[in-house]
Amino acid sequence: MPPAPDAITAHEGEICIDASQLRPGVHVRLPIPWIEHQFMFNSFVIADDEQARLIAAMRLPQLFCDPTRCTVPLPPSQAAASAGPDDDRGADREAERAAEKERLAALAAARMAEKQERSRVMSELRGRLDKAQQHYLGAARAVGGAIRDFARNPRESIKQVAQVSEESTAALLADPDSAIVLIAEKAHDDGHAAHSLSVMTLALLLGKQAGLPEAALRALGIGALLHDIGKLLINPAILRNSDRNRHEETIYQTHCRRGFDEAGRAGSLTAPMLDAILHHHERFDGNGFPDRQSGNAIPLAARMVAIANRFDNLVNPVDYRRAMSPSEALSTMWTREQKAFDGALLQLFVRAMGVYPPGSIVQLSDGRVGAVVGSAPGGKPLSPKVMIHAPEVPRRQSIIVDLAVDDALTIERPLRLQDRPTEELDYLLPRRKINWSYLPARA
Repeated sequence: MPPAPDAITAHEGEICIDASQLRPGVHVRLPIPWIEHQFMFNSFVIADDEQARLIAAMRLPQLFCDPTRCTVPLPPSQAAASAGPDDDRGADREAERAAEKERLAALAAARMAEKQERSRVMSELRGRLDKAQQHYLGAARAVGGAIRDFARNPRESIKQVAQVSEESTAALLADPDSAIVLIAEKAHDDGHAAHSLSVMTLALLLGKQAGLPEAALRALGIGALLHDIGKLLINPAILRNSDRNRHEETIYQTHCRRGFDEAGRAGSLTAPMLDAILHHHERFDGNGFPDRQSGNAIPLAARMVAIANRFDNLVNPVDYRRAMSPSEALSTMWTREQKAFDGALLQLFVRAMGVYPPGSIVQLSDGRVGAVVGSAPGGKPLSPKVMIHAPEVPRRQSIIVDLAVDDALTIERPLRLQDRPTEELDYLLPRRKINWSYLPARA
């Protein structure tokens, strides 16, 4: 694979250096494709003498350095000594040089093998991401059409929604160890469909964690997909307004009852499905609507959809400037809004999502920033899979670190989306104006 044209020319602020200047603390950029060398990055600060020797052994025609990133003074270049034949140095010197060359070659081969294995794992994860996204896009089209046609042909719409719920439930149960973030721009599909799909997936995740049987999960999925069907009867201007006045709020709150009545006329929905539509805005403390139910008087399906619905509304609010990261949304629900939800179900939801849900932007212990792209194993809730922000690496070859395996790295803290530069988010979350969807983690 030939290097990209900009890889073999100095970037802004860079200078050319030679192998004699390589030492720990010196920044170096390798002007060859990432896949063709054994290091994790094309551009990095040399960590030790071993790395310096490995780079020198590659005998690259040119190397680049950004002096501002060096942690030690950059040494002057030393012209390669024209020492002539080594006859006068003796056979022992030749043997040492041959042994060192052999050792470096073996080390380079081992590192390259390790890197190729990481690439294989990354490719496998990306394959699952791509497959999940295709499922999501197909489901979005089906649900969008079903919601738009509901008033005209409710029975056919329910049939389509039921198929999406069945397929999504089957995918969840067939692949319980996968955890996938799906971030899809709302502009690509109907806004109602995008939100409904997120709420369905999150509700299924919670239902699976709660141990619901497959038939109950399918029913929960249908109710979640249709939970906002009543909003089709509300003026869109009211729905888009995040600061409604009292009159507008009264109208907004009718969407639960109107959706319940509309869905009930279809005649094919079960009680749990209708419960999710009517009661998903009830609060466990009795301060919800439309009936101010409280505690376990609120039907189970509605309590589950309420949690999923609130989470997605925090992550994808009407006003995107108020959007929270998944970890912020979980923290808000757990610390400030807990009384609104069934505490036992909320605890299961937090456990299923993980401390750092997929989609969270985090800072690692070595200072690098990444996006969580996979759930942590059950025994290591603080160790998910993280995709590293590394602009020098093509995104399709992006570095994904499994913190459960790489014990040297930990998550230092979650980061707010609003505080991150645009180019970083474009790399880590390229479709961040989104609806957030999550396919199953380990129960």
